[in-house]
Amino acid sequence: MTTDSTGTTETAGSPAAFTADELVEQYHRQDALRHVVDEIDRHPSLSNWTGSYLPRPLFVDHREITDFGTDVLRLFELITSLPERLFDGDIRRYTSTLGIDERRADLITSLGGIKPPCYGRADMYHDGTSFKLLEIGIASEVGGADRAGEIPKALLENEAFAKFAADHGLGHTHTGREVAETLRQAGQHLADSPVVALLEGPGGLAGYAAHWNTFRDVMRGFGLDFHVAEIGDVRERDGKLYLGGTGIDVVLRCFTVEEIIGDADGLALVEPVLRAHRAGGTVLFTPLESNLFANKGALGLLSDPRWRDRFSAGELEVVDRVLPWTRSLKGAASLDDELVTYARDHREELILKPNGYYGGVGVVAGWDTGADAWWKALKDGVEDGCVIQRRVIPRSEPVRDPQTGEIEPWQAAWGLFYTPRGYAGAYARAVPAFESPVIGVTAYKNTRTAGVFHYGEV
Repeated sequence: MTTDSTGTTETAGSPAAFTADELVEQYHRQDALRHVVDEIDRHPSLSNWTGSYLPRPLFVDHREITDFGTDVLRLFELITSLPERLFDGDIRRYTSTLGIDERRADLITSLGGIKPPCYGRADMYHDGTSFKLLEIGIASEVGGADRAGEIPKALLENEAFAKFAADHGLGHTHTGREVAETLRQAGQHLADSPVVALLEGPGGLAGYAAHWNTFRDVMRGFGLDFHVAEIGDVRERDGKLYLGGTGIDVVLRCFTVEEIIGDADGLALVEPVLRAHRAGGTVLFTPLESNLFANKGALGLLSDPRWRDRFSAGELEVVDRVLPWTRSLKGAASLDDELVTYARDHREELILKPNGYYGGVGVVAGWDTGADAWWKALKDGVEDGCVIQRRVIPRSEPVRDPQTGEIEPWQAAWGLFYTPRGYAGAYARAVPAFESPVIGVTAYKNTRTAGVFHYGEV
């Protein structure tokens, strides 16, 4: 095991000179690896997860993904500086520009508009040349951290795969380990071994219990006293939250602004959590202020040529390298606006994403949509707030079907995790090539989850 500036890295063997394509080719040659994914299905730490797995892991150059992780951290700093850089620190001008209404803005800034911790998941495609950022989740409710480290761990417990990994110098950064350490540090001023409660929104566990219980098991495996509940299950006493008789030092927030706004008792349910955070007895991780910057309109501001003079040459270099052409439609002067006209005429090159949603909700891919439906989506986007982004075509990932032995092309959306400690590992979601314009477990039922191994570490 080695530790560097990107976090804790677990390495199965010595580095070797292989490319990703060569690794995949050699992987497919070994019949002993054909059904290795069965090891994941049987692994105790993933027993609560009900999803499906890609028949093989994905491989990426260690330097390439950690360098991209460094760029993500730079983008985080740029995005969280937008109110100050572009609006003289006026949060309400910023939220108005993004189309966040006053009721939501009041809730999001309920702790005074503080800067959130550097925590979340960036989603990207690899276009065959480099990674390109699709969106950056600056929030604690992002999923996948339970599987990102445990899938490689399960694979390495298979003798044949462990030998392949050792022979090819494969390693991985265990996301669960990094997240557990982050939560431990968040509450360390309250207790040597802080108690953590993941809180879902009202009724949220009906749909997400299996997901969060898997995450609970991973966190407990790294020594955290970790619980899963809904926001209505906790009570505040003397400036601290309690789950039954257990005092909670850290709340891992997995309830969203929309869940609170959409529930008749939502504001009353969230107030004890905010009160305990203000009193210092319980840390809310992450605060609702994260939603100031998870909004996709923030990427539109970063990419907008009207604001380029607010950034240094080095900062613009990062933005241009990582972020595809992205523009916000909110605030377009009219449907005759030059930007809207461009978007209408270049439908097959663009994808439309609503500002405030995630998981592929409301996304409209121009190349998969008729002209009339696309025009309606653009008009709605002008009204409600959305971004349009240049299409990125993900590279093909050859995958052998375990049953037929045939090699089939898949495409992957990579999820890169980051914490205040830096790069915190990755995983991927994959679909058969061009089968869905949106790659995500909640967006498309045939999406598979894949572990990620890096190679070439120095």
